[in-house]
Formats: sequence, structure tokens, C-alpha cells
Amino acid sequence: MASFTQLRSGNWRVQVRRKNRYVAETFRRRKDGEEWALDIERNIDRSGSPKPRATLRVRTFGDLIDIHIDDMKEVGRPPRRSKAAVLEALKESLGTVKLTHLNRERLIEFGRKRAKQGAGPATLAIDFAFIRTVVTHATAVHGIEVSAEEVRLARFAMKHLGLVGKSDERDRRPTQDEFDELIEYFESNRRQIIPMGRIVRYAVATTMRQEEICRPDWSDVDMKNRILVIRDRKDPRVKDGNDQKVPLLNLTGYDAWEIMLQQRIVTRGKGRVFPYNHRSVSAAFTRACDELKIEDLHFHDLRHEGTSRLFEAGLPIEKVALVTGHKDWRTLRRYTKLKPEELHKLQTTPQPTLEEFVQSLTRNEPHGAARQLD
Repeated sequence: MASFTQLRSGNWRVQVRRKNRYVAETFRRRKDGEEWALDIERNIDRSGSPKPRATLRVRTFGDLIDIHIDDMKEVGRPPRRSKAAVLEALKESLGTVKLTHLNRERLIEFGRKRAKQGAGPATLAIDFAFIRTVVTHATAVHGIEVSAEEVRLARFAMKHLGLVGKSDERDRRPTQDEFDELIEYFESNRRQIIPMGRIVRYAVATTMRQEEICRPDWSDVDMKNRILVIRDRKDPRVKDGNDQKVPLLNLTGYDAWEIMLQQRIVTRGKGRVFPYNHRSVSAAFTRACDELKIEDLHFHDLRHEGTSRLFEAGLPIEKVALVTGHKDWRTLRRYTKLKPEELHKLQTTPQPTLEEFVQSLTRNEPHGAARQLD
């Protein structure tokens, strides 16, 4: 049963005790408190949760975002860094929009504004995906009357205008000269504390992301079998517990195991293998590219390059996936930018030149077959 206590301020303090659950809230009007208490009692009877339904306080899209985040935290799945950043940005842009005004026109206006600010089609696609997730969650879980159809129509319009879409597939592959130039720059710079030359080689050799390079401890390294365990490796379908064993190979032009042994000497086998902030690694790489006038090259491109080199070394796609960590082989193909001339190296028998081919015809076809090639 709910109890009602009027405070000196004139507000009403409402307390609900039901099935060993306790919830309290303060209201300006007793009637609002009675409706809230009834809603709480029904919610506890249905799910056993003391958490009050947020529908009475929801007024804006920012409120929907707060509800979504709270619910995800309650079930042990709080938004990770990237999702939290997107939700925070959406709250800043659309947080004050009332639910009654969250329609197709308002969302298209939001998309156009973001595009003028420099957001690309892939970024806007992510924004609209999260908007739809928040709206659908509010409707399905809390019964809040807000239309996901308006979001779908707005996204369709934005896609038709070319403002929403997939990201362009990068085909930027660094040349070996660029690698040599970068490594020489890092290793000759006495002010460079982070061993960036070694990290660049390691990134190509292992196809690891910068976070995956800087996170593992020496306890994650199997020195006998030359295996590194990456804890909670990035996977869009599994957020936690996605540990993966990665072989340290010498197939890309750089020897991952040799680099590991070099780090073993530097760190004395204690703490992290590469004890550096991954953001500092990325910043150092960007600064070097700027100073060397190497255009349009990102640290993540080293992962793409390493993946391509594994294919060019002759590994089949399922073995490449063991190194890169891709679960979806179609995604792996996107990251693979093979050089056509490299395929010739995979042939087990040498191919003749044109002159050698003509000479062989001359030897084997004395009746003038070779002359027909003239």
C-alpha cells in the first residue's frame, strides 16, 4: 500500500512498500502521486522491479536517452565509449526537442544541419540508427507514445538526398617507401619516447588495432607457443568475454615474434607489453605523417595493410580471420586490398616471358606456328 505525507513545502511525499520493495517520490499534487503510486504497484506486480516507470516525467528526446541509458545500466550493459559519445552528442543536438515535435521534418532538419557541419553519410547513418534505437526502446519497454515510423521516413529522405549511406571503402595502402620513411623518422627522433617504429612494424605484422596493441599484459603472452591473447576483442555482436588467441607470425615483411622479444627486453617482462596510451600512439603517428607530408594515411590503415599482406602471402580467408579477429568473412573482404601483381608470386611454377614462350613454340612447332604470332 502507498502512504502519503504532506511536507511543509506543500508537496506530497509518496512511499510505496510492496513485496519487500520500497520506492519513494515527491509530487506537487497528491493526484499525481496517486497515479504514480498505482503505476509503481502494477509495475512491481508484473516484473518485481521497484523501478518506477519514467513515462510521467518524459517530455523531451533527452529524457528518452536518459531512460535508455538507465535501463541498459540496470541489465549490466552500459553504453561503451563510442555509443556513449554518440548518445551524448544526440542529447546535445536534440535533447530539448519535445516528443510531440520529434517528427520527420524536425529530424530532416537535424540531419541537414549535421551534414553542413561536416558529418558524412556514414556518421549520419549511425546517428539515425541510435535515434531509432532510443525511440523503439521507449515504445517497447515503457509504452511511451513516440513514433519510430517518423524516424524511418526521415532516414529514407536523408538517404534519398545522399546525406545518409555507407562509408566509402578505403583503398589507401601505404607504400614500402612510406613505411621506411616513417620508421626512419621515428627511430632517429630522440625526443620520441614511444617506440613508434617498433609499433608500426608490429601493427602491420599482427593487424591489431592501436587499443589491442597497448592493452595486453605479459601474462597474456604464451612464450612457448608464440601466442598472444587479446581480452575482450572488439566484436559488434559480443561486447564482453570475446577473448581471442592470436598467433605472432612473420608473413607480412615484419616479424611479430621478434618485435615481441624486443619488447620483452625493454619492459623486462613486467606490466603491459606496450605500456603506452593508445591515443598518444595515434597522435604521434598523425604528427609524423604531417611532418613527412604523407597524405591521407591513418594508423588504422596499418591493420588493412597487414590483412592484405597476409592474403598476398597465400593464407586462405579462414586463417587470415584467425589473425584479424573478423567473425564475418564478408567484412574481412572489405578490408582486403590486394595488389594484382602480388598474385603471380603465389604460383608454384615460374611463368615464361614472351620471348621464352615464342622460343618454345619454335622448338615444338616446326611447321610455322611461331610465325603466325608475328
